[in-house]
Amino acid sequence: MFRRTIVATGLAGVTVMATAAPGAAAERPSLRQLVDRLTAADGAPGALAAAEGARRRTVVTSGLGDVGAGTPVPADGHWRIGSITKPFVATVVLQLAGEDAVALDAPVERYLPGVRGVAGVTVRQLLQHTSGLPDYLAYLTPQRVIEHPLDHHEREDLLAIATAHPRLFPPGKGWSYSNTNYLLASMLIEKTTGRPYGEEIERRVLRPLNLSGTSVPGDAPDLPEPHARGYVRPGPGAPLDLTRLNPSVAAGGGNMVSTADDLNRFLAALVRGRLLKRPQMRAMMTTVPTGRASGDEYGLGLQRTPLPCGGHYWGHDGDMIGFTTVAGATTDGRRATVMANLNPGGTEAQDDDLNAALTTALCEAH
Repeated sequence: MFRRTIVATGLAGVTVMATAAPGAAAERPSLRQLVDRLTAADGAPGALAAAEGARRRTVVTSGLGDVGAGTPVPADGHWRIGSITKPFVATVVLQLAGEDAVALDAPVERYLPGVRGVAGVTVRQLLQHTSGLPDYLAYLTPQRVIEHPLDHHEREDLLAIATAHPRLFPPGKGWSYSNTNYLLASMLIEKTTGRPYGEEIERRVLRPLNLSGTSVPGDAPDLPEPHARGYVRPGPGAPLDLTRLNPSVAAGGGNMVSTADDLNRFLAALVRGRLLKRPQMRAMMTTVPTGRASGDEYGLGLQRTPLPCGGHYWGHDGDMIGFTTVAGATTDGRRATVMANLNPGGTEAQDDDLNAALTTALCEAH
């Protein structure tokens, strides 16, 4: 959702809990070392990793969930999951496709008549980021949100920011990550069902999986208890607490709140076919290259990323003001989530260390 601004930092981390020994192979850094690195070399106040496999569950936390109070990161805490919202939204759209309420290769205009700027774009292209629509967050910067964190943002206004700029490429002729796509997907859900997209996510995904720690908060600026606090470091100096935030700036693409256990349960259920019919599951897992050095490919709301121990995982990353997260699951039942409560303001290595912690957790859970 919001990409991190790179600022050199030097906040020391403190290890506070590990419920299981990682047991990493000698050639691979252990999960404990990587989580501690996020709060030491990378400068995040706190970090958490939670992994589950067939026979064990591992939770590692490091550093502080609340700098002012000096309290640790809560292992069962809530936080803003940023773009990991997208797999939830994509799942609902694909469920509607499985009910013949939406056709993936139909034009978006069929479901959103009168919406400007979407001519020639299909529903599938929204979900796969092949629409060519510019990302409104390329023009609404994190600094603007940091300065006005409680402002309400109408989706139509955010869409107007994007469509005021030219297409990046003709629909279907390239790949470029754009939050505008999922803003439109949330509007499509509402137009198709006649209900708020958050209610549809709750009815179709959260309740069936008993994800009681997950929500679509609307304009609510506060996180449920317990929670880590979210920090930003827009320049040199101590991190600033920006936990209270109106998440409407990320509607449809990055506004949800969840916990590590809920994210692991959701992704495990999703990739093992519990939420979608087979044709829609195949559609979600049909990928296109992103061109990133990681070698990942993008399906419909899910990324497919190689694992260093062999195979691959399905998941997503998520950046929101105050928090950054990566989460993934394999089709054989392994799942893991890693979070740091600093964004923007991490070091250049923070992304790499988050992803290394995730892949290590998934490989160690094998």
